[in-house]
Amino acid sequence: MAKTSKVKKKVTKAKNKTANKTKVKTAAKTSAVKTTIAKTKDTIKGPIKISKTYIPKETEKYMCEKHKVFFKIKLQEWKKELVRANNEALYNGSMDDNSISADIVDQASSYTDKNVEMKAINRQIKLISEIDKALARIREDTYGYCLDTAEPIGLKRLMARPVAKYTIAAQEKHEKDEKVHADD
Repeated sequence: MAKTSKVKKKVTKAKNKTANKTKVKTAAKTSAVKTTIAKTKDTIKGPIKISKTYIPKETEKYMCEKHKVFFKIKLQEWKKELVRANNEALYNGSMDDNSISADIVDQASSYTDKNVEMKAINRQIKLISEIDKALARIREDTYGYCLDTAEPIGLKRLMARPVAKYTIAAQEKHEKDEKVHADD
């Protein structure tokens, strides 16, 4: 009988040692996680807020957080405006479908007007797609840099064309290449 009690004590001691090692490892991991969270909290600042009158300046660091927030807001507002305009055009255009004229010239004119309007809507839909791509580049931290050369596009160009993907030189090269291929 004495032998079994010794065996139980040894097993209990072994279990306690394993449990203590696990507790120490867990405590170390928890401490490391807490340290990481503390460091992250120190480096993360709240969302950047800019005034409605803010305009990016050349003196600021290129594509700093303020610039990204500014262009993100500008792109989102532009997209909302385009979507609203497209919805209105589609709604108002569908109201005129019932107005079929007996005069062939009036029918041709109406058809031409609708065709021009639909082309404008299609251009705006493509522009909305470009805006979405620009917003994705902001999230990926590649916005404001040329897709070909990775050089800064420049604030003036981005202010004029927020969906710009290339520097002026790279854009000219793309347009020249498109013209050459179009001529073939």
